[in-house]
Amino acid sequence: MTGAPEIGNSTSEERRAYIKERYPCISDCDMCGLCKVFRGKDAETAYKDYIDGNKSFLEVSAYYK
Repeated sequence: MTGAPEIGNSTSEERRAYIKERYPCISDCDMCGLCKVFRGKDAETAYKDYIDGNKSFLEVSAYYK
């Protein structure tokens, strides 16, 4: 997997696809734990500001550390 697409060089669809690929939902929260990491949100909702081009991938990621 390559790094997160830069906001200035990508579309929201490309950024959404990257988030879906990087954080796939396996529909088993007890095994995965991503929803817990993202405080009860799915990855696409958690990274909405990145997908919409409002914040960088790193800015959003820092919030969930």
